[in-house]
Amino acid sequence: MAYLWVAVGSALGGVARFGLTRLTLNLSNNFPWGTIAINVLGCFIMGFFGTLTLSSGRFATSENVRLFVLVGLCGGLTTFSSFSLHTFDMARTGDWLRAAANVTVSVGLCLFSVALGHMFAGQAVGHPPVIETSVGKVTG
Repeated sequence: MAYLWVAVGSALGGVARFGLTRLTLNLSNNFPWGTIAINVLGCFIMGFFGTLTLSSGRFATSENVRLFVLVGLCGGLTTFSSFSLHTFDMARTGDWLRAAANVTVSVGLCLFSVALGHMFAGQAVGHPPVIETSVGKVTG
């Protein structure tokens, strides 16, 4: 059943990415701002929902719902492959400054967005947020 949740979430995330990409085409003439915006949004969702729905939290939800949103929806929505292709194409054509800017802006904004979502979720539950990973739990 988990595979079905991931598949449905991925499909919806992919459709959302396609729609958002079409909406941001005018922003992305000289720099991939649309891809960056989609990745930042996905990172915020990941940080917020992932923290808000921890099994030990006030808004705990089933593993299937977390898989649907975090693996499926966010996986289908975010565009690391597009980010990589844009960066590679800029570097391949000798535009190293824009390639480096794309990496710096994308990684910086995405890390900030995950942290912001994590912080907002921690405030929503009224205690320091905890991150659950395959390694264990981390408070912060």
